[in-house]
Formats: sequence, C-alpha cells, structure tokens
Amino acid sequence: MTSDAPRRPRPAATVTPCVDGPLLLRGDYELLTPEGERIEPGRRTVALCRCGRSAIKPFCDGTHDSARFRAPGDRERPPGG
Repeated sequence: MTSDAPRRPRPAATVTPCVDGPLLLRGDYELLTPEGERIEPGRRTVALCRCGRSAIKPFCDGTHDSARFRAPGDRERPPGG
C-alpha cells in the first residue's frame, strides 16, 4: 500500500519529551550556554533535564525519579490554552 501524501523532509534534530522524565534530543544539533559558548554533548542523542534538579545540567542525571517530577509525555499546554 502506498500513500499519495507528500513526504515531509526529515528534521535535522528531534526532541521527544519522556513521561515524568527528560527531553530526549536526537540528531544534528548544537547546545549553547546562555553566553553562546558551545556545550560538547559527546553523542548524537542526549537526555536534557526537565525537572531542574540535575547536578549535570543541562543533561539529565536521573534526579527526576527521587524528586518525584511529574510531566506528561505529550504536548504541555500553557495555562488557559
């Protein structure tokens, strides 16, 4: 079975929110400090802290588990949105 729908180009990078966990960043990306300095991730896939309690920010160290961080894996909507 084939589809007549046009294929979307593959993005250079993807971000996937994990339920109650980090954001997974995959692909071709660049991480920068607020001052614009490059952060060397060391790999093509990284887990970025979403709970704010990681000791190795911006990367996740698993602290979200002990902090009992809760967040959905789907799109979070702003209040009133």
